Amino acid sequence: MVGAGVLAGIISTVAGLASLVSYPALLAVGLEPRTANMTNSAALLFVAVGAAVGSRPELVGQSGRVARFGAATLVGGAVGAVLLLTTPGRTFELVVPWLIVAAAALLLLSPRIVPASGGAASSPSPLPLAAVFAVAIYTGYFGAGAGVALLAVMAVMIPEPLARVNAVKNVASGFSNAVAAALFTLMGSVAWDAAAPLAAGLLVGGTLGPRIVRVLPARLMRWIIAAAAVGLAASLALDAYR
Repeated sequence: MVGAGVLAGIISTVAGLASLVSYPALLAVGLEPRTANMTNSAALLFVAVGAAVGSRPELVGQSGRVARFGAATLVGGAVGAVLLLTTPGRTFELVVPWLIVAAAALLLLSPRIVPASGGAASSPSPLPLAAVFAVAIYTGYFGAGAGVALLAVMAVMIPEPLARVNAVKNVASGFSNAVAAALFTLMGSVAWDAAAPLAAGLLVGGTLGPRIVRVLPARLMRWIIAAAAVGLAASLALDAYR
């Protein structure tokens, strides 16, 4: 679980796809899907902690932005966690693969969309917060591919280099995981014997990931994330539609 956590943490901070590794690892050690989902959300909080440490240069001057988006993900994550605890498990399964593909496409198109916006998205406005809030609901509910969706939204809304946008995404997503972890601990089922070693690995991987992002060209990074997201969407679609 520690090894899976390290790999998932790196993937999370680079591509926003930690659950591509961490969720199957939890299933592999014998957890049933609903418990694995809650355990995964609780452990993923530690990616944000590691990313905050590893992304300090990219986070300089972005405290206000982190606070605004963090508040949106906190509330959205709470809504998503409550939905998971109170609704049937297949509610989002059929639509999730298409959402992930759309997020990958949005991420690839973001360099063209941001100049067209004239940089207006850099000012505080309800639209980016509403979009982040919507993604955070999904993060609290399940979260596979949520990092890609959140990065895609922020890449369009924030006229900054991708590495700086990614740093904000990594930290802000931790707020939704934090509130989901609290709710799942109180009202759901978290397997802490699996969550603890996974969290330790995620902390290490989350710290290492920003160093990789720092040296990757933004265009290459976008294509890597998009390709991985499409692969995840295909896998989820096979499970949902079979």
